[in-house]
Amino acid sequence: MKRVLITSLSAILFIGSPTSETSTAHEDVNKLTLTAEEKKQEFNTKSQIELSINIDGRIGSREELIASIIHVESTGNSKAVGDTHLGVPSIGCMQIRPIMVKEVNRILKRQGKEKRYKLKDRFDRNCSIEMFNIWADAYHKDSSFEKMARNWNGGPAGYKRERTLKYWEKVSTYAIHNL
Repeated sequence: MKRVLITSLSAILFIGSPTSETSTAHEDVNKLTLTAEEKKQEFNTKSQIELSINIDGRIGSREELIASIIHVESTGNSKAVGDTHLGVPSIGCMQIRPIMVKEVNRILKRQGKEKRYKLKDRFDRNCSIEMFNIWADAYHKDSSFEKMARNWNGGPAGYKRERTLKYWEKVSTYAIHNL
């Protein structure tokens, strides 16, 4: 398997962008636009991160999968709000719904850990990635990246749904062409 190191302008995996500290997610929704300084900082951070990727077209690590999901879900915008037509929007760079926050907290409780996430944590890139990893470790330790991505998009049986195949194609195509 051939690998190459490149600079990615779209993958911020470990460094979060600034987010506002407000008391509710609804207040955060009203502050969705990035300031010019935040955009500049995010661009500078993105341009400095290097990722190792497969040039044969396959995602080779969970970090690559996460970067691709972030791009497909929000193009990297930690303040993104989606699916507003469903009544309860998806929030943040990974478009996390309240049910996923609840599930991640349930996993943490079952593991005997004290940490808990709040709905506003979905606006924080690092917290979103942490929640994804907690979920993936609990349910997808031995799963393929395709199954992880399709379940992220379509729920527990997402990998069986035809509509999530198109989602996987977007995620894997992004990884092939952009990471």
